[in-house]
Amino acid sequence: MNVTFDALPPTARVWIYQANRPLTEAELAAVGPQLAQFATAWTSHGAALSAAVEFRHRQFLIIGLDEAVAGASGCSIDASVRFVQALESALSISLLDKAHLAFRGPAGLALLERSALKPAVAAGTLGPNTPYFDNTVATKAELDARWPAPAGRTWLARYFAPAAAPAGPPARA
Repeated sequence: MNVTFDALPPTARVWIYQANRPLTEAELAAVGPQLAQFATAWTSHGAALSAAVEFRHRQFLIIGLDEAVAGASGCSIDASVRFVQALESALSISLLDKAHLAFRGPAGLALLERSALKPAVAAGTLGPNTPYFDNTVATKAELDARWPAPAGRTWLARYFAPAAAPAGPPARA
């Protein structure tokens, strides 16, 4: 059953898929009915799932599921991945590639290759307060509270930690 994200409880499970480019307004309008149709038809072992599906920031496909109504099974998760793959094909985008990280910068949303993360931190172009879209959030509550979040408050915090001092001789008492 298709619901809005506002109707999902904070405990609802979420999956975030990041596109390799922003969608145009025409693409978003064209895909809207497909998102609603998927959420309406999505089932688990014949039981209707209470789901919401939407694009945010023109670049993130988010699927939300109220597992208190009915939980996702392996088959229903497979169906959602097939749906995402169909969107990739229809829109000529990549949603399943995890090679890029998304940040909100002065010019808007920016993608950074994972391999460029350390150099960007070293150059100061990426800092602990840079808003990061952590697509590993698992619940609607996390999505609402920390998406985006300052990079230094996510799994990226280790990139901003000061270098550990070299181990020296033990202190004498």
